Amino acid sequence: MAQKILIAMDESKNASRAVDFVANHLNPDASVTLFNVLLNTEAMCSLQAPELTPYFVAQQTSFCTLEAMKKKLVSEALDKAKEDLVQKGFAKSRVKTKIVKRKKGIARDIIAEVNTGDYDLVVLGKKGLSAVREFLMGSTAQKVMNGAKKTSVLLVD
Repeated sequence: MAQKILIAMDESKNASRAVDFVANHLNPDASVTLFNVLLNTEAMCSLQAPELTPYFVAQQTSFCTLEAMKKKLVSEALDKAKEDLVQKGFAKSRVKTKIVKRKKGIARDIIAEVNTGDYDLVVLGKKGLSAVREFLMGSTAQKVMNGAKKTSVLLVD
C-alpha cells in the first residue's frame, strides 16, 4: 500500500475529487503532499521597458492582481484539502502542502517533484477534455501518467 502520496492539485472540483478519493479509500497512515505548480508571473509583473506595448502596460496591474488572487485561491484550496484529510483520520503532521513556481511546465514540474520526492503514488483529478482535444494537446494528467516512470499514477474521474 502507498505510504508516500502526492496529490497534484489546484482549486478545481477535479482536484477536490482526487483529495476525496484519497481521504476515503487510502491508508490514513500515509504521508500526503498536496502539490501545486503556480505560474511564475513575477518577472512579467515587474517588467518595465520602453518596448512594452501601451496595452500591456495598461493591463499589467490587472493581470498581476488576478495572479495574486489565483495564488490565494490555490492556498485556500490546499488548506481545505489538508483539513479534509485530517478529518478523515490522516495525521496533521503527515499532510503537507507545497506550492512551487512553474519552471518547465505543469506536467513536467509535477514529474520532477515525483522523481525527487520518492513517492509511491501520484493522484490527479482527470479533467473532462474531449477525446479529440486530449489526443491533439494532451492533458496534464495524461502527461504525468506517461512521464512518471517509477511511480504509480491514479487518475480520479
